Amino acid sequence: MDLQLRDRVFIVTGGTRGLGRATAEELVAEGASVVVSGRQPGAVDAAVEGLGGRAGSDAVVGVVADNADPATPGRLIETARERWGRLDGALISVGGPPPGPVSKVTDEQWVAAFGSVFLGGVRLAREVGAALEQDGSIAFVLSTSVRQPVPGLSVSNGLRPGLAMVAKDLADELGPRGIRVNGLMPGRIGTERVAELDEATGDPQAARVRWEEQIPLRRYGAPEEFGRVAAFLLSPASSFVTGTMVPVDGGMTRSL
Repeated sequence: MDLQLRDRVFIVTGGTRGLGRATAEELVAEGASVVVSGRQPGAVDAAVEGLGGRAGSDAVVGVVADNADPATPGRLIETARERWGRLDGALISVGGPPPGPVSKVTDEQWVAAFGSVFLGGVRLAREVGAALEQDGSIAFVLSTSVRQPVPGLSVSNGLRPGLAMVAKDLADELGPRGIRVNGLMPGRIGTERVAELDEATGDPQAARVRWEEQIPLRRYGAPEEFGRVAAFLLSPASSFVTGTMVPVDGGMTRSL
């Protein structure tokens, strides 16, 4: 299938590793150009070098930026327009908030996570949505916690469902302009973040086995498996898909 991504331009936040990086790799492989952002200069440089080695240096630009910073959306949008003269969409990946049960997460952790994960994501979507034209597309990287709580991830369980409803609202608002908004709900994908969560249990191998027993496919997903779905949702090939949450979890989520 031709995803019709050649010469299109996308912002990918959190694009230096994990699910954001996997999506950026699929986009550039399909002929798109990307603005990749992350908080660490070294990681941004490494992502630009790696992606540029695959697609050519003209297809990638990096921006050191924090999603919690109100100036970030404007900087990313302006970078895309200055470099390529257009913007066709964005993958909004807001990173993983701190783990822990409700009884252990502090007020400070909740406030910091709200500013980055929730408000940062809403701000990015609002400003990117205003900048997009017909056939634009926005996709949020959320979690299966949108539909059922993930043990030990209370902050994610609290914030992700709200972001999913914001995405639904924004799909209604932007739809008349021909702009689509969707969410992705990754389950257990083999990223650095998931490895860190498994390691935090004290027995990462046992943790992985327990999770795999809950996945009908009996394995963790590969980042590129997520990236392909994300690239499809961002592309014109999914032109009649909006306001939906798409699980990428090997069948782990038990709700419809």
